[in-house]
Amino acid sequence: QVQLVESGGGLVQAGGSLRLSCAASGRTFSSNAMGWFRQAPGKEREFAAAINWLGSNTFYADSVKGRFTISRDNAENTVALQMNSLKPEDTAVYYCAASSRNYYTPRDKNDYDYWGQGTQVTVSS
Repeated sequence: QVQLVESGGGLVQAGGSLRLSCAASGRTFSSNAMGWFRQAPGKEREFAAAINWLGSNTFYADSVKGRFTISRDNAENTVALQMNSLKPEDTAVYYCAASSRNYYTPRDKNDYDYWGQGTQVTVSS
C-alpha cells in the first residue's frame, strides 16, 4: 500500500516557476513507477510526466516537454515536479500517482493504483 500527499501548489505569474513535491509512505514505494497528472476544470485528467522505479527513464507530455522535469529520491520517499516557464494553460489540479506495473512505466491514468489528493496550481497572465 502507498500513501501519497502533494504539496507546493500555489499562484504564480506566467513565466514563473513552481516545484511540486509528493511525499510517499509505504514499504514498496521504491519499486513503483510514479507519475504526475493534471486536471483543469471541465476537462479529463491528463498525463503530464512519469518516471520509472530507478529514476533512470522519464516521459513527458508534449505540452510540458522542455519546461517540466520529474525526479525522484527513493531514499527520501519523494517525487518532485519542477515546473518552469509556466503558462496560464498549465492551471490545473496536479496529482501524483503510483503504479504497481513491474516492466514498464505507464502513461495512462487507468494504470495507476494510488493517488494523492491533488494540489492547485494557478498561473496568472
